[in-house]
Amino acid sequence: MSELRAAAEEDLGAIYALLERAGLPTSDLASSKPHFAVIREAGRIVAAGALQRFGSAALLRSVVVAGDRRGAGLGRIIVRELEQVARAGKVDRLILLTQTAREFFSHQGYRVIERGDAPQDVQGSEEFRALCPASATCMGKVLTGSD
Repeated sequence: MSELRAAAEEDLGAIYALLERAGLPTSDLASSKPHFAVIREAGRIVAAGALQRFGSAALLRSVVVAGDRRGAGLGRIIVRELEQVARAGKVDRLILLTQTAREFFSHQGYRVIERGDAPQDVQGSEEFRALCPASATCMGKVLTGSD
């Protein structure tokens, strides 16, 4: 059985390990302190994702699913949960960078945007400035009450 919930402090080590195995950046997570959601199955974290807020916009980041659980819809569940958290916090726009999951995010309603069209605060984040290469695809989604 799967448990979807906000991450607790004791989950961070497992989240970092999952991200590192997937080749996703972790170096700024301690300083940026994003809000993580996780899915736990059989005592282990099998999926995670995070929101890093910048005013009325947020960076959707660090979405990862364990290799043996890919294709089970867990990434979609994490993204939907983080979108609900964002809406509840009055965030009206989500931005992300991806090198490998453009099609996945397109299916979740995200559209390719120019990197320079992201809000200035988001562009100033370490993920935008240093961690994700210029070749990463920038995508965005405007949140409404019913997405």
